[in-house]
Amino acid sequence: MNSYMRLLKYLRPYLPRLGTAIFCIVLASAANLYVPWIIKDVIDRVLAEKDMMMLNLIAGGIVVVFLLRGIFFYGQSYLMAYVGQRIVIDIREDIYRHLQRLSLSFYSRNSTGNIMSHVTNDVAAVQGALADTLIELITESVILIGSIGAMFFLHWKLALFTFITVPLVGQTINVFGKKLRASGNVMQVKVADITSVLQEAISSIRVIKSFAREEFEIERFQKENFSNFRAQMKNAQLMATLTPLIEFLAAIGVTLIIWYGGWEVIHGDLTAGALIAFLIYAVNLSNPVKRISKSYGVVQRALAAAQRVFEVIDTQPDVQDAPGAVVLQKSQGHLVFEGVDFSYNPGEPALRQVFFEAHPGQMIAIVGPSGAGKTTIAALIPRFYDPQQGTIYLDGVDIRTVTQKSLREQMAIVPQETVLFNRSVYENIRYGRLEATQAEVIAAAKAANAHDFITAMPQGYETPIGERGCMLSGGQRQRIAIARAILRDPRLLILDEATSALDVESEQLVQDALDKLMVGRTSVVIAHRLSTIVRADCILVMDQGRIVEMGSHEALLQAGGLYQKLYQVQFRDTGTESSGV
Repeated sequence: MNSYMRLLKYLRPYLPRLGTAIFCIVLASAANLYVPWIIKDVIDRVLAEKDMMMLNLIAGGIVVVFLLRGIFFYGQSYLMAYVGQRIVIDIREDIYRHLQRLSLSFYSRNSTGNIMSHVTNDVAAVQGALADTLIELITESVILIGSIGAMFFLHWKLALFTFITVPLVGQTINVFGKKLRASGNVMQVKVADITSVLQEAISSIRVIKSFAREEFEIERFQKENFSNFRAQMKNAQLMATLTPLIEFLAAIGVTLIIWYGGWEVIHGDLTAGALIAFLIYAVNLSNPVKRISKSYGVVQRALAAAQRVFEVIDTQPDVQDAPGAVVLQKSQGHLVFEGVDFSYNPGEPALRQVFFEAHPGQMIAIVGPSGAGKTTIAALIPRFYDPQQGTIYLDGVDIRTVTQKSLREQMAIVPQETVLFNRSVYENIRYGRLEATQAEVIAAAKAANAHDFITAMPQGYETPIGERGCMLSGGQRQRIAIARAILRDPRLLILDEATSALDVESEQLVQDALDKLMVGRTSVVIAHRLSTIVRADCILVMDQGRIVEMGSHEALLQAGGLYQKLYQVQFRDTGTESSGV
């Protein structure tokens, strides 16, 4: 009921159109109620009394009624499609807007395919219930109510006698409705699982082919597909049981009508035409009941989908702006970590009592073995996550007291795995600052050593680069990302192993671009290759979530601690001395 009421709230902006659509549905449906009455008059007056005038009136009435029915049918179809599509657009925009505002932890807990299923499959299920199913429900309800009214008007005793089976029908629909809703929820989950497997397989197709795992992935998809089939068949089984059960109960009612109505005609209390019309109206009851029961199942499935959608919309971001959060003005880049503790999962600390300070314009490098907490530090600075203990300051201001938007506008991040969009080179660079001019975009590309290879491409800056930049090499993608960061002109720069996946030639070009980018900015550099951070003002050496050493390259080498061990392991086979790196 909660999901149903929330769906109704989306109808409010479109109530005038919805009201007009319902008016059209009622009148179009009412035309169907005219037919049994025509048959009654044909039998009792035209055939029995040889009334030619009545025959002419009936013929003209049929033409007029069904002409109007066609007009009203067009109105109901168009207006309901409009309302249904608008509501779906609104729901889809709400869920997408909310997804953009959720914290990274939500995306860590949920697969991409499952999230996509909420926006596509679940919303599509809601759309079917709001448009086509709603038309059918109203249409059949009008026919049902109109038929009952006509039956009571024709012979109220016979009508009461007919409705002995109504409580049985209502209880049957109620019992099956609960089962159909549960079945509908399972169906939506299984569809989401298929979407998740499909998205993962498509995005990882290179890995699949490199390991020759096509058959494995096919079997995996078949398993999810068959699981979805079983859920669909369970739902079909319920529907297949409900419909004939309702029809059987309706048949009992029709049998009672024939027996008692025939008895009334024999005794002269009911005309033959009235009995035929009554019987048609009674038969008309079975079709609306059957269709309403079928539509009820679709509505239950849609409500299950709506519940899944609203669960996402109701999910609160783990990281939120504090009440009264202020806009951070132009930053100087003075960064301080003071006693920061952080855990992704309770009881599994990723950072423990981290203290360090980066003065404006300094380069702070962070090194350490895998899992030491380097990337976690990089994720806390833009508030992708909030620490459980301790405080992070930027220019002396607790970053939790400023808006996330203004905080992130002060910085740029160049990750190890560059994420580019399926757009042109120009649009990808301009993403760093949407109001930038063409000249500024080109200047940023030149500073990132990207201008030459961009102009050599078929369409220059307007060349599409494919999904995630698949048309470019690793070094080219990284330079596009650096150009994007340069265009942003940040005060604080975060480099998360930005050159570790590149070949030597590409690394030199990218490193040169990074050197230009870091000039005059506070830089936090997470390094895998120690050769890239020997000029750092301060190097933080991390192990198991703690800073175990801190100092310059030369001082750390002389200290003979973890940094020296990492350095010796990395350069053992190169014969390179520390002073020459």
